[in-house]
Order: sequence, then structure tokens, then C-alpha cells
Amino acid sequence: MYNEISQLVEKLQVRRGEAILLVGDYMLDEYLFGDTDRISPEAPVPVLKVVERQTRLGGAGSVGASLASLGAKAYCAGVVGNDAAGAAVCDLLTEIGADTSAIIRGEGIPTTVKQRLIGLAQHRIKQQLLRVDMEDSRHYHRELIEEVKEKLVPLLDKVRLIAVEDYDKGLFGSDHLLKWLVREGSRRGKPILADPARVSDYERYRGVDVITPNRVEASMSSGVDIKTVEDACRAGEILRTKYEIGAVLVKLDRDGIFISQENGDEHIPTKPREVFDNTGAGDVVLAALAVGMSEGMDLRSASVLANVGGGWEVEQAGAVPITREQLIFELLKQNRRHRGKLVERSQLLGELKILRGAGKRIAFTNGCFDLLHPGHVSYLEFAREQGDVLVVGMNSDRSVKAIKGPNRPLVGELERARMVAALEAVDYVVIFDEPSVIELVKQVRPEVLVKGQDYTVEGVVGHEFVLSYGGKVALAPIEHEYSTSKIIQTIIERMK
Repeated sequence: MYNEISQLVEKLQVRRGEAILLVGDYMLDEYLFGDTDRISPEAPVPVLKVVERQTRLGGAGSVGASLASLGAKAYCAGVVGNDAAGAAVCDLLTEIGADTSAIIRGEGIPTTVKQRLIGLAQHRIKQQLLRVDMEDSRHYHRELIEEVKEKLVPLLDKVRLIAVEDYDKGLFGSDHLLKWLVREGSRRGKPILADPARVSDYERYRGVDVITPNRVEASMSSGVDIKTVEDACRAGEILRTKYEIGAVLVKLDRDGIFISQENGDEHIPTKPREVFDNTGAGDVVLAALAVGMSEGMDLRSASVLANVGGGWEVEQAGAVPITREQLIFELLKQNRRHRGKLVERSQLLGELKILRGAGKRIAFTNGCFDLLHPGHVSYLEFAREQGDVLVVGMNSDRSVKAIKGPNRPLVGELERARMVAALEAVDYVVIFDEPSVIELVKQVRPEVLVKGQDYTVEGVVGHEFVLSYGGKVALAPIEHEYSTSKIIQTIIERMK
């Protein structure tokens, strides 16, 4: 897993900006944020006093936003209404650098708007109270579909692949457009990825290269009630063979992604996450998958990206486009979970360079951490609060002996490192053998250098170096009731 993730990170560091054609149902998402500190006298419902209003791209537009954030050039095609919401969708797409030459402003077809009312409990905790959908789903008439095709023709030779986002709002209501896309894409060697609508009949997706239904959608369309990975395997095979689809990626939420394809099935698990809002998760999966495949990744590697991206999205409020830098950061976090936080210095410095490129702030502290106690925990939690990533430099056994005397440490360096690495606040642990930590500080080059308040800023090793480039030194509160020396003395006294 480590080698694979390292290779993915290396590939993502190279921005290729491949062109992707995105065909789908474009919508406008509106968010009304407000305080909900009273109940209406008219009915037993909360009163939302609006304090902020946001508009974002929804539906296929959400996919386009993530494509742009991930560094791709999005060519957008679809139909919106000739109304204010349609104009807002086009303006937002233009702002992110997408090509909207194939977006048609249709007469008599209102733009789908999804309005979410978000209550701010205690003025800070966001809770969705209600969603209001303004839409008029229908089959588009044949003349409009032909107009969409005409707009698509000049784009097909400009892109690496075609992504389809179907919300069953009318564009793909009949199978005319998708059949045409499959035929034209195949003729030009352009793979087609489709995120399907929640429909039971997948005839419209016949012949696409990759399809990405979620657990519910795959259950509806295959007739298999998917509760386990084995169920997903059966459902994927049914859909793949029945509709002549190249590969079926079943999104299994907490269970990751299952890939069903002719040359071998595979399950890609995900890490447990605190789900805040699943809005937009499927959009991010399609965007990450499309970017990965357009940049030459195989289906498995691109699916790993999609899995990580979708997992990140459910922790966000609303549909938020994921950036390339965030995807790299999430991959490195997943890598630490699999490989562990104790790293060699060369590996640490390489990953810190990537994290800085992703805009992350590095905090650093060091110590012996012999006989880990609550004071250490509080100290490291404080240190983590100073940055986005906390690196702990740990004295080797030989270094501890030089500082504390021949009877220390009581716990070996690898065991001490394992204990510190187990703390949630810590991101990396690196062991150093030098008499002084100054060389490690110079190599890490932290934005924040942390030590305890039993030091002065001038007494912290490395403070001059860190301050010289605009970094800062933070002094952590000390819980004096805890110390390794006191623990040792207590043990000695009780043994007597």
C-alpha cells in the first residue's frame, strides 16, 4: 500500500491539466445559514433568522468544480433554464475556468435549484433543517437533444475522456444521447465514465466503460440487496454482463469501493470517518476517478483516489470541491495509518515538502518522552494546535543517556516512539541521535517550534533559526503535577 500511495502522490504532484468533457444535469445549490434560537408561534417549527446566503454549483456543476480544483480543464455540456438560476450556473462555471460553450439555455425548462436551510445552533454548529427542491424533471424533446449533440461534436476531439453525471432531470431521460456518446466516444477512443441516476433500468448506460452506482442504486438496478462486499460482487457482475459495461464501481460508503471487471474483482476499503454531510460525495468520486484515468492511472489507482476523495467530502458541510493539494494530504494521512507514524528522516522531509506545497503549517517539538504521562499528552495536544501537522523529534536511547544519565531511558526508543505515535495529536515521529536537536530543526524548518513554559523563548534550541525566516516559537503550559522524575521517585518510595 505504501509504495502505491507514494506513486500516486508523485503523479499528483505533476499538474497535467488534461481536458475532460462533462455531460450532465447542471443545478444551482443555495444555502441559507441562520440562527435558530426560537420556535415559531404559528407552528411547532424552528424560525431561521438568515445571516448568510451562499450559491454553489450543484449536480454536474459540482463535478465540474472538483475537476477544476483537481487541475483538469472541464468542458461542460448540458441544459439549464433561460432564467436567473441558469445564468448563475454559467457564471459560476466560467469563474472556475470551465468551458461553457456546450451549455444550452433552454426555453421553458427551469433550472433545478436545491435550497438548503442550515440552522446554526449556538451560532456555530451547523445543522441542515430542510431542503427545498425547485425542479421540473421531464424528457427533453428530440430537437433539444440534437442541439446538444451539435454542441458536443467540436469538443470530442479536444478531451481525454467523457464523464457523465446523470440526476435523471431530463437530459438522459431517453437513451438517445448516451447511445450516441458511447458510439462517438468508442470511435474516437474516448472512455466514458458515468455516475448513474437512481433508476432501476440501466439500459441507457449500455456500453459505457465505467459506471459508479452507490449501494442503493446498485441494489435497485441489479435486484441484489447489497449488505456485504460479497453482495456488491454479485450486483456488479450482474450489471456488467447484462448491460455490457466495462467495469462497475460500487460505492459502499463505510465499506469503500468494490470494482467489478472482467479481468478480476477488487475491494478497496476506506478508513472510518465521521460523516457530517454526504452531499456531493458521489460528485467528488466521479471527478477524482476522471482526473486519475485522464492522467494515465489504471482503474485501481484512480479508484483509490476516488475513494479517498469521497471519504473527505462526507466530512464537509455541503458540496465542496476537493483540491489536488487536499487529495495529496488525505493520501499521506491514509499512508500514515497503514504504515505508521514513525518515519526515517529522509521520508519525513520528502512528505513535509509535499504538505507545505498543499499549504499545510508544520509544528515541531522534541523530547525524550520516557514514561509517557498526562502532562506529555496535554503538551503534545497544545503543540498540534499550533499547526496543521505535528512532527515530534524523539531522542534516541544514546541521546537520552547523555542527557539524563546511564540509568535512563527506562523505555527503549522504539517503544517510546510507538507510545507517542499512538496519540491522535501526533502526525510524525522521527528519532534523532545527535547531542543537539538543532540540525533536525534546520532540516524540518517548522513554521512553529514548540517547547514548554519552563523554557524562555531565548532558551529554546533552534529559536534563532526559526525566527530568522518568519516562524514563531510557542511555549506550552506545563502541568507541574506530572513528571517522569516524580513517577520514578513514587515507585522507589512505594517499593521501600
